[in-house]
Amino acid sequence: MTRLFAVAAALALLSVAVAVAARAPSARGAARNAAPEVPPAQRDAIVDALYRFGAGQDLRDRALFESAFAADAVLDFIEPAKRVGGADIGVFAGRAAIADTVFANIGALDTTHTVTNPRITAYDGERATLIALVEAQHLPRGDHRRHLLLKNVYEVRLSRQGAQWVIDHMRIDNVWTSGDPAVLFPDAATAADTATEPSHA
Repeated sequence: MTRLFAVAAALALLSVAVAVAARAPSARGAARNAAPEVPPAQRDAIVDALYRFGAGQDLRDRALFESAFAADAVLDFIEPAKRVGGADIGVFAGRAAIADTVFANIGALDTTHTVTNPRITAYDGERATLIALVEAQHLPRGDHRRHLLLKNVYEVRLSRQGAQWVIDHMRIDNVWTSGDPAVLFPDAATAADTATEPSHA
């Protein structure tokens, strides 16, 4: 009987060990989730590039917006444009082209950008990568009864230029959306109307 109790106890301990091992992150997963050591001042400066990107739009301050980007930066808005607006676009290449495109599209809008959960995933003192959630609200300036709210994931590569960090590459992917796509994508309404028109063929 004593032997049976000993076997049962051993099996119970083995079950606990297996359960703990199953819940523990793998070495690869732990390495991927480990945050790099970043001096607090540099962390703030890195995230500030994303703040300048949002605030430049919300304040209609092109100089502030452009200060967030390197001269040869790339902005990839392909996925949200397709998913939300049904638009096929390419990447925006170059700081001036990015600013031209963004400000042309929000010229008649009031916007607010809220950056949350910024997390630096790589850092070597000169370059860094960052992921964050950004909530972008868009409202026609003369009609706040309509809106388009986007919740997006930003993946950003940055480099250090003196005391400031700038964006080299930004990719935006949409998580969810609420409101009227035509607020930001005027052709979205036309496309939707065309798609729902009855066929006369």
